[in-house]
Amino acid sequence: MRPFTYRQGTDAPGAVRIGIAAPATTAYLAGGTTLLDLMKLDVMRPAVLVDINPLQERHGGIEPTSRGLRLGALARMADVAADAGVRRDYPVVAESLALAASAQLRNMASLGGNLLQRTRCSYFRDTSYEACNKRRPGSGCAALEGVNRIHAVLGTTDKCIASYPGDFAQALIALDGEVETLGPDGARTIPFARLHLPRADTPEIETVLRPGELITALFIPAGPHTRRSTYVKVRDRESYAFALAAAAVALDLGPDGVVRDVRIGLGGIHYAPYRATAAEAVLRGRPLDEAAAGAAATAALAGAVTHGHNDYKPELARRTLVRALLQAQRMRI
Repeated sequence: MRPFTYRQGTDAPGAVRIGIAAPATTAYLAGGTTLLDLMKLDVMRPAVLVDINPLQERHGGIEPTSRGLRLGALARMADVAADAGVRRDYPVVAESLALAASAQLRNMASLGGNLLQRTRCSYFRDTSYEACNKRRPGSGCAALEGVNRIHAVLGTTDKCIASYPGDFAQALIALDGEVETLGPDGARTIPFARLHLPRADTPEIETVLRPGELITALFIPAGPHTRRSTYVKVRDRESYAFALAAAAVALDLGPDGVVRDVRIGLGGIHYAPYRATAAEAVLRGRPLDEAAAGAAATAALAGAVTHGHNDYKPELARRTLVRALLQAQRMRI
């Protein structure tokens, strides 16, 4: 790990002032469960770390309202996953957090940091590989001809085929979440679906956050679909593993079983958090059965491009989505 200067932010505006003073060399530190790993690997080299944990009292709350659920960006994953109101009214959120990482990491990791976690691509995380456009723009993508079993099949380009690794993001994009930030131009609200760049055209730039901009809170609108929601995650082992394919599903069913509304986020298969709007369109206005779920899954994976080791992923993702849809249908709410 390279030497760095440690600073502490006592409030959000103060932390941002430090962050924007030298944004290219400054990083915010919350749980540190991704940042410190990447610093030890020499992938990230911030000269200044701004500790934002003193902001937790103001920016770490869990606030259910009639309008929706507001979560502080410094709320810990474990606390949100265990919250009774979240488990009852937004189960897909609780499940996506409970199925992520290990218990120790969930106790440390913040929601804001979790959303900004970076790919698990070995060629990105191992600096002995020179060809990585995320680390060294213009150097190439070693994964294209390398071991790419965990890599994306949607949203990729010849510049990068890395997959987004997070779970919570799929729930947030399915539920039309919003991100509240504070930056050099003040506060703003960003639809979560627009936070990450959707394609690997500029792998070295992953989000629309401005230099020094800090995520302060997340908001999920209330709706008739949030209670009938679930998260299904398929991985190599049952704990502490990243998704090979995952599906966040929220359903609003009529008394006749017809789909009035549906929200779908898919993980493990896309360069960025992915809202499967084509699959949603297939389902709205028709009864949900296995055939309808299969047709939606086919629409969701249209255009998938594989690279050898990950040839299995489109079929796995289709089956995962069918399972999640039927599981949500059977929920008692």
